[in-house]
Amino acid sequence: MKRDEDFMKVAIEEAKKAAKLGEVPIGAVIVLDGEIIAKAHNLRESTQSAVTHAELLAIDKACRKMGTWRLEKAILYVTLEPCPMCSGAIILSRIERVVFGAFDPKAGCAGTFMNLLEDKRFNHQSEVISGVLKEECSELLSTFFKNIREEKKQRKKANLVKNSTNDNE
Repeated sequence: MKRDEDFMKVAIEEAKKAAKLGEVPIGAVIVLDGEIIAKAHNLRESTQSAVTHAELLAIDKACRKMGTWRLEKAILYVTLEPCPMCSGAIILSRIERVVFGAFDPKAGCAGTFMNLLEDKRFNHQSEVISGVLKEECSELLSTFFKNIREEKKQRKKANLVKNSTNDNE
């Protein structure tokens, strides 16, 4: 468990990089034989691409580094429970184990909304470990979305003031 926490802390650092870019703070790390072989963070807003989730970017980096699409002995650490798209990529890349922090009640496909990763109907399953450093991972997301809501409120307020000033002229 301690080792899982250590690698999740690296994923959290990746998530913080995403937040600094204005991205949803999700980070992913792939470990093979106790060594980090890839890490990434969300880049959907920066790239304006629906597929640049942290998990997919990390899987792509790991595959290129290893020279194979099979990541059979690898462990993926991710700060938020994988979505359907990322779960599909995890299955297809044969990742052995997935460790995530925060649960995703709207799109989580590692046990919350559904569990694609351990579904025996697929030709590969990944062991799932959930809730590792859950509070830290959840707090990153909560703070990020709270700040976005606050910024929206401030912009709305500024626009109201601006419009009422223009009406008085």
